[in-house]
Amino acid sequence: MRKLLSGPRVMALIWVAVMGCAATPTGAEPAPETFTDEDRETVIRAMQAELERSMDRLRISDYDPPYFLAYRVKEEESVELGGKYGAITSEQRQQRRFAYVESRVGDYDFDNFANIDAYSWRMGDFRADLQLPIDANEDALRGALWLLTDEAYKRALSDYLTKRGGAVYSAERDEEVPSFTREEPENYRSDPLPLNFDDERWRGLVRETTQRLREYDFLLDSEMNVSGRRQVRYLVNSEGTDVVEEFRIYSVSVQAVARAEDGMLLRNSRMFYALDADRLPDDEAIWSEVEQMVADLDALRTAPVLDPYTGPAILGPEASGVLFHEAVGHRLEGERQRDEYEGRTFAGQIGTRLLPAFLTVYDDPNLEEMAGVQLNGHYRYDDEGVRARRASLVESGVVTGFLMSRTPIEGFDRSTGHGRAQWVNMPRGRMANLVIEASEDAQVTREELREMLIEEARRQDRPYGLIIEDITGGSTNTLNFGYQAFKGIPTMIYKVDAQTGEETLVRGVEMVGTPLSSINKIVAASDEIGVFNGYCGAESGFVPVSAVAPALLTTEIELQRASQARERGPILPAPWVVEEPRELESQDPSQVQEGEIP
Repeated sequence: MRKLLSGPRVMALIWVAVMGCAATPTGAEPAPETFTDEDRETVIRAMQAELERSMDRLRISDYDPPYFLAYRVKEEESVELGGKYGAITSEQRQQRRFAYVESRVGDYDFDNFANIDAYSWRMGDFRADLQLPIDANEDALRGALWLLTDEAYKRALSDYLTKRGGAVYSAERDEEVPSFTREEPENYRSDPLPLNFDDERWRGLVRETTQRLREYDFLLDSEMNVSGRRQVRYLVNSEGTDVVEEFRIYSVSVQAVARAEDGMLLRNSRMFYALDADRLPDDEAIWSEVEQMVADLDALRTAPVLDPYTGPAILGPEASGVLFHEAVGHRLEGERQRDEYEGRTFAGQIGTRLLPAFLTVYDDPNLEEMAGVQLNGHYRYDDEGVRARRASLVESGVVTGFLMSRTPIEGFDRSTGHGRAQWVNMPRGRMANLVIEASEDAQVTREELREMLIEEARRQDRPYGLIIEDITGGSTNTLNFGYQAFKGIPTMIYKVDAQTGEETLVRGVEMVGTPLSSINKIVAASDEIGVFNGYCGAESGFVPVSAVAPALLTTEIELQRASQARERGPILPAPWVVEEPRELESQDPSQVQEGEIP
């Protein structure tokens, strides 16, 4: 299951879920001195020395040695602050390094990876530690890589022999696809990026913001979290690639929870992302968005619940981004086209029409910002050391390509630099900056899009159409068991009366559908775009991503009733809420009946 969760009206977003995390912060110990440029060279020297030694001498008699080795080391320096009710509730500072070793036995055409029906994963009673020392100690780093390399080679050799044995039972394919692409070696050093985190500002703002949120007595709970992360990624392989690239992502999130009058739990949030600390909004802008979040929650408390619906709708940029991410993007990831357990929706579909001719879709990690907003999915080299490049996916409605890692598929034998992974997971073709573009002659203003919605609702004899503005995320199933479907979770939905044009806020539904039928019913796009930043989780873990999309008009979208428990709220008000004292009514003692207590 692929999951995507989103964020705020200001076109900043987040995907939130827990799946595939290799490690999480475990304490609030003060961080040691920051990683330095000298440390970077020590790490890369240790990696290169151990890789050369392993390629020269690592082998078992009468068995194949590795034909390819790659080391990926990721180190992270992070600061996280959290608070609620006007106080700091958590503070974590951490540095850590992890390593991933990729060992391949065989050759580029046939090795231990790709399309293995049964991995042996035979392991001994000892497991090498994936976490590396954070000291700049070359021997210590090499020691950790030595054990990881030994383990990876033994596993690779076992899997290679298993795969060769399994080939006895496999029917020959019309076209045998190689196991691994051939890529040019790369050499690159990015500039160091220090983690600039203003502790004083953020502690003060967390306390102030969560204190002010206490004034809204209808909120059940609220919290604010701020984080800064600096990651350095080192990549060396036996082909000669030597890459060091640094990244930073800063985030600010505010969440609140309330209950509707009927007991339905309501959630809303605002998320802000930036690659540079000075690109985050100022305190006043953050509070303005928080006030709007609270106002939205207050309005939702009394909003009517929408019945299940099928009909025309406008999807705001956030909702459009989620739709294309879930319905299209994941299904155009390269590995899914050769996995027997996948639905392979678009396998063999190159050159066929998928979308209306006015829409084009591509993914370009090289984009650093759009519409004045920095993009989470920006990078220069992927997690396999391949230079990132634009991947054309759909051109004028026609399928043109896939998101490729170094795992080739039929007709595509080169990576597009989209091999991505969280921490020590194996890289796969993943989205980075997914862009949905409408041709200029097909663009209309938001007001014209709204008029088209009303006309379409009348044409279908519907009493109303919908405008889906905010959405908190989505998920999809791409496997061939179960149903090929996706789901989005809207927060702000407006019902537009087909006769009067009056808008009414509604709640309590989820956006659902099958991918092909949903995207084929798009008929118009707005001339505005939204930038949607966040994280996406799939098989190789969580990676930072962005979606850039216009608002879209679809002639048919399906919404189902959301599953929500309706529970009684807290019996007592929050302790800071001043309760009016209750006064006993005075009563004439002569009027008290026998047995009554006045």
